[in-house]
Amino acid sequence: MKRLFRKLHLWLSVPFGIVITLICFSGAMLVFEKEVMQFTHHSLYYVDEVHDVPLPIGQLVDNANTSLDDGVEITGVTIYSDSSRTYQFSLSQPRKATLSIDQYTGEVKGVVQRTPFFSAMFGLHRWLLCSRPSDGGIFWGKIVVGVSTLLFVIVLVTGILIWWPRNAKGLKNSLKIKLNNGWHRLWHGLHVAGGVYALLLLLVMALTGLTWSFGWYRTAFYGIFGVETQLHGRGGQQRSVQQGSNDNYEVWQNVYEQLATSNPCSASITVGNGTASVSNNRYGNTRGSDRYIFDGVTGEITQSIEYNRQPQSGKVRGWVYSVHTGTFGGIATRLLWFVASLLGATLPLTGYYLWIRRLYRRRRQ
Repeated sequence: MKRLFRKLHLWLSVPFGIVITLICFSGAMLVFEKEVMQFTHHSLYYVDEVHDVPLPIGQLVDNANTSLDDGVEITGVTIYSDSSRTYQFSLSQPRKATLSIDQYTGEVKGVVQRTPFFSAMFGLHRWLLCSRPSDGGIFWGKIVVGVSTLLFVIVLVTGILIWWPRNAKGLKNSLKIKLNNGWHRLWHGLHVAGGVYALLLLLVMALTGLTWSFGWYRTAFYGIFGVETQLHGRGGQQRSVQQGSNDNYEVWQNVYEQLATSNPCSASITVGNGTASVSNNRYGNTRGSDRYIFDGVTGEITQSIEYNRQPQSGKVRGWVYSVHTGTFGGIATRLLWFVASLLGATLPLTGYYLWIRRLYRRRRQ
């Protein structure tokens, strides 16, 4: 049986090893994207000086509109409980971009969006830098990433079955990376011990990541939790609510003040066209939030859906994202995810080295 596992481990790793390395490495680079962005673009995220009272949202929007290109609109605002954080105004385009404004002076700090480096890492992680076909054809980059990730699961499982020692002493030796016994022992230790240390986390990342690659897998995965995947219906319903709302920024201010008063421990509050959300960062699910719908003319909150009363489908999706990225436990789990991803990136490389060395030695015999 071990012989079969060894062959599976080798012949699945050889053609897809480089892809697995790229997926793991790019994933590691994305773990601390937020912190790197805040450090390298500090002025976009933090005000120069904290004052007692911020300017009204409407006045800030007026300032923002003078710096926006034609056709670009403000669709919402996120306000953080940290008074030193700038207000982030969501823009209709480019996608996921926000405009940073100092809420005390009204100064427009600039547009916050992914840097070319992190955009490249995200595209590499998800699609191997391929673009989605405009004609609806086969998205090869996404398929190759999905297939490689699926095979990576098999490679990890067969790897642990191959290398699992017969006794406790063997296990202890397998967990050591020896630095003073030559390059071969070093690479061998990195491959074996690195695989053992990172195994569980890599399996978690791979099994959750596959939900973005294959519809059949996503349906089966969420089905385990009794959840049906109806991703498009929810988004369409939310868009229809926003389109029917009125861009009254005084109403946004009113809604924000209501929510800030009733949620003093919130991490952030986002207000948009007819909808609002309050993020409390207390659920482990970092995408978990309380949601609200309000009248765009009067500012009256007409519906509130607390996190614990929301549909299970949204909660599971949020948890899958949080577990996949390691954000559910704060900086500690993200650091573990970062190290595990880097180890995952080295496994195919050290495996190639051991395989090529074995072939070379056989030819010399």
